Amino acid sequence: MMNYRLLGRSGLRVSELALGTMTFGEEWGWGASKTESRRMFDMFADRGGNFIDTANRYTEGTSETFVGEFVAKERERFVVATKYTLKMRDGDPNAAGNHRKNLTHSLDASLKRLKLDYIDLYWLHAWDYLTPVEEIMRALDDAVSAGKILYTGISDTPAWIVSQANTIAVLRGWTPFIGLQIEYSLIERTVERELVPMARALGLGIAAWAPIGGGILSGKYQGSDAKTSDGEKGRIASGSAKLNDTNINIVKVVGDVARETGRTQSQVAINWLRQQPGVVIPLIGARKASQLEDNLACLEFELSPEQIKKLTDASSIVRGFPHDFLNGDLITDIVYAGTLDRIKDRPEPFR
Repeated sequence: MMNYRLLGRSGLRVSELALGTMTFGEEWGWGASKTESRRMFDMFADRGGNFIDTANRYTEGTSETFVGEFVAKERERFVVATKYTLKMRDGDPNAAGNHRKNLTHSLDASLKRLKLDYIDLYWLHAWDYLTPVEEIMRALDDAVSAGKILYTGISDTPAWIVSQANTIAVLRGWTPFIGLQIEYSLIERTVERELVPMARALGLGIAAWAPIGGGILSGKYQGSDAKTSDGEKGRIASGSAKLNDTNINIVKVVGDVARETGRTQSQVAINWLRQQPGVVIPLIGARKASQLEDNLACLEFELSPEQIKKLTDASSIVRGFPHDFLNGDLITDIVYAGTLDRIKDRPEPFR
């Protein structure tokens, strides 16, 4: 059964895995039927899952419609999260973006599709580089005051903007973000340079999308030609930069750990994330109930510290400036006067 985490600096209790529902609906050519979507929802809920993630744009709105129908009988039990920013129609410059007008229209449209009175967690989906931070935070706070949403989060946005937004919100008494949604996996660790440390410092819970790298870490892709071992059409295209030699080597190490544990590669990849410091909640999604069942089985075991280290070392990234500079022997010596190893309770170093 599922355990629960507190999401950010809040009392909101969410399951340690979130159900991503971008595959609910077949409008995009690779999703799940309503019947299969229902099977996956019920499977997740039966194991204690309560954190459901969708967005206005997913399968042209069908995902929200399905989610609203599935949670209807036990609405209070579920933490329903959806998002705004992305377009629902072309040709209108105000039909997308982070501004108050699109937020207002998108929120009302999501509530209608979901057939809900309120949304538990409302994510800004992607940064638009146009809307002032103050406008966004005040508009979200107004929606909270109106009772349309309970909590707010932000996704796919630079760290400095998130920091600025939450600082302004706290200083002005507005609702701050409690969650950060980012791509995070063994093949996408560049978020550890700024986004992950920021989330820990500000007390933001992390929802990690693509925890198995779009299927790459499952081992189903056979080399750079994007052919899958099961003969099905995958979401990764041939020639994708993600099917590079570095990632293929990471997949091999994941396979080694999977054999050591007697578990699948997907389960190993998800557990590496699940066992990271702080609150990191993998967003698991699937096209078939059998795939989701395999992912949920990650809850049955944990990786050893040695296995975590093996995976971490195999997927290490270049930290870049200022991290490498500040962690160099010369600088640590002159900044800490040669006493760094003797300072107790110091923050965990970059791994």
